[in-house]
Amino acid sequence: MTQSTALKVKGSILAVKSVIEAVREAITEEMSRDSKVFVMGEDVGVRGGGFLATQGLSEEFGNNRIIDAPLAEASIMGIALGAAFRGMRPIPEVQFSDFVWPSINQLIGEAARTCYGTNGAVQVPMVIRMPYGGGIRGGLFHSQNVETHFFHTPGLKVIAPGTPYDAKGLLKSAIRDNNPVVFLEHKKTYRLVRGEVPEEEYTLPIGKADVKRVGSNVTVVSYGLTLHYCLEAAEELASEGVEVEVVDLRTLTPLDTETILQSVKKTGKLAVVHEDNITGGVGAEIAALAADQAFEYLDGPVVRICGPDVPTMPFAQTLEDAYMPTADKISNGLRNLVAY
Repeated sequence: MTQSTALKVKGSILAVKSVIEAVREAITEEMSRDSKVFVMGEDVGVRGGGFLATQGLSEEFGNNRIIDAPLAEASIMGIALGAAFRGMRPIPEVQFSDFVWPSINQLIGEAARTCYGTNGAVQVPMVIRMPYGGGIRGGLFHSQNVETHFFHTPGLKVIAPGTPYDAKGLLKSAIRDNNPVVFLEHKKTYRLVRGEVPEEEYTLPIGKADVKRVGSNVTVVSYGLTLHYCLEAAEELASEGVEVEVVDLRTLTPLDTETILQSVKKTGKLAVVHEDNITGGVGAEIAALAADQAFEYLDGPVVRICGPDVPTMPFAQTLEDAYMPTADKISNGLRNLVAY
């Protein structure tokens, strides 16, 4: 936990929770607070969602607010969009991010552009929850990283938390936001990652990164699952006398350029780690940012440790392991950068 985070929860009663529990709590609290909030998606009702994020909510809020939908992502997104136009606050769930493609027109063609196209007269308060990412042996159609497609779409906010604390606070803020928000939840973090979450009410600001570990020799920027591999690598390098500063983006759009640049100007070296394809990804934009606004501070090339440019996650275990960034790959990349 960072110093800034610790200050926010000072004096709070804390409980250790998983990411999936934090997501469920955020939805429950916001549905209790605002009757306009409802959830819609495949199996979100009786079954409680593909990963049980909405388990028990149909009993608490009824089938009119926890709505089971057919396997029809275009319809789910279209209905949610219409409801948002009419003042509701829908939370459509795409069971796997791999299945979002049939709804792209509703999401990018309509939701992302409506507020701009109407000069703010029509707001679109909807949160699209998407489990994403690999490392779970999900194969080609249940492991995709889709963030880049939304990262460069003006009109959308994109959030990718990596801890229970961040997931709950940012999801609550997203539900209250009047813009369409793509909320990415890495499937492998759901039950693997646990952390302290305040029992009291709290929200977190959208668009603000968090320095998860302070360092002085090299900056590594990441988000989601790979954040934790970066922290593992930083711990390993600390034993070698290398202090790594780990910046957790938390929000991809809007991008917190100030925190990134502040860290790069301090350390002089930058690595970016993400699971998505390396070409045209979030890391490429951050590398361009550093070259444009912190070039004179850089003491080495910007290193990207990312997924390779293959169409989707391989099914074979050995190939998936080769695809995924790991703590060892990050450690080696940072060693080479520090030695440059």
